[in-house]
Amino acid sequence: MSFVALDQGTPAAAAAPLVEGTGTATRVRLDSVDLLRGLVMVVMALDHTRDFFGPAGMNPRDVAEPALFLTRWVTHFCAPVFIFLAGLSAYLYGARGRTTGQVSRFLLTRGFWLVLIEFTLVRFGWTFGSGLDVFVMQVIWVIGASMVVLAGLIHLPRWAILAVGIGMIAGHNLLDSVRAEDLGAAGWVWNVLHQPKLLQFTAQTHVFVLYPLIPWVGVMATGYALGPVFGLKQHVRVSLLAALGAAVTAGFVLIRAANLYGDPAPWSVQPTMLATVLSFVNCEKYPPSLLYLMMTLGPGLVLLAAFEGVRGRVADIVVTFGRVPFFYYVAHLYLIHALAAVYMLAIMGDAAWLFGDGPLRHKPAGYGLGLAGIYAVWLFVVVALYPLCRWFAALKQRRTDWWLSYL
Repeated sequence: MSFVALDQGTPAAAAAPLVEGTGTATRVRLDSVDLLRGLVMVVMALDHTRDFFGPAGMNPRDVAEPALFLTRWVTHFCAPVFIFLAGLSAYLYGARGRTTGQVSRFLLTRGFWLVLIEFTLVRFGWTFGSGLDVFVMQVIWVIGASMVVLAGLIHLPRWAILAVGIGMIAGHNLLDSVRAEDLGAAGWVWNVLHQPKLLQFTAQTHVFVLYPLIPWVGVMATGYALGPVFGLKQHVRVSLLAALGAAVTAGFVLIRAANLYGDPAPWSVQPTMLATVLSFVNCEKYPPSLLYLMMTLGPGLVLLAAFEGVRGRVADIVVTFGRVPFFYYVAHLYLIHALAAVYMLAIMGDAAWLFGDGPLRHKPAGYGLGLAGIYAVWLFVVVALYPLCRWFAALKQRRTDWWLSYL
C-alpha cells in the first residue's frame, strides 16, 4: 500500500479501500478506534479529577511518590493518542466516498468551531466565571488549530504529509534553544508555536498558551497519513500496527537511555530502583517532547492492533465513550467542576475560589482529597456520564443531521 496524492475531485480514499469486502470488517476497524479513543477519554477524566480535587502543593511529577506520579503518568497517553486518532478519523471520514476538497472543508470548519468552543463553552466549564481575565489555549484549541492546518496538508501527496508529521515529532526538540524572549515583539508567535507561556493580551486579560501547535500538528498529520493501513487485510494490518508500535516503544527506550536528545530533562539514577524507572519515563508534556510522544504513541499503536479482537460488555461501554468524545469531554468537565464546588461547600461553607480565574486560582489550605478519594470521584463521574453518553451515541446513530458531526 503506497501513500499517494489525492485529487480534489476524487474520493479521498480512492487509493486505499476502507473495507475488505464485508461490512463486518469495517465495523471491527471502527470499533477498535472507538475503543482506544474511549479508553483514553475515560483515563483523561482521572487527570481532571485530580486537578479539581487534589490538595494544594501536590506534585504529580515527584518520583519519590510513585502512586501520585503514576496517577498522572498514565494520563499522559490521552492527548497524544486522541490527537493521533483525530488524524486517523479524518482519513476514515474521507474514506466513505468524500472528496479531498470535502474533507478539507470539514476540517477547516470543525477546526475553527473547536477553537471557538475552547474559549467559550470549555472555558466556562473550567472556570465557572464570566470574566475576561484569563483564556487558556489547551487541548481543544490545539485539536481545532491542528485540524485547520491539516485541512491544507491533505492536498499534498501522502508521503509529504507523513514527512511533515514525522519531521515535527522527531525534529522539534532541535528548536528548544530558540526562546520567545529573544524574538522581541514577535515572541508571542513563538509561544503559540512552541514555547508555553502566560501572555498579557491587555491590561486585564491574559492568554495562557499551554498547548503550542508544534508538534501536535505533526501528531495529527501522522495519524492521517497512516490511514491507508486500514485498507489492508486484517492480519496484515494488525501485524503492521503491532510491529510499528513495538518499534516506536523500543526506540523510546534506546534514545531515552542515551540521554542525548529528545527531552529537555535527562533522567538520572535515584535512591531506589522504582524512582529511577519513574525518572526514566518522566518526559516533558509542555510542549510534548519527542520522547514523550514515542513513550505514548508506541504503546497506543500496539493497543490499536490488540483492540481489534476485543469484545464484551466492558468493551462496549468504553466504545460508547469513544463515539461521543467531544460531548463526553464537555459533560465531564462541568460535572467534575460542579462536584468540586459541592465538596467545597460541604467542608468549608464557601466555594467562591472555584468560580473564576481558572488556572491562576489558588486552592485554600485544608482543601482536597487523597488519592483514594480522587479515584472514587473519578469512577463516580465515569459511571454517572455513561447513560448520557449512550443516549447521545444512539441519537447520532439514528440521525444524520449535519450539525451532529460537529459534536
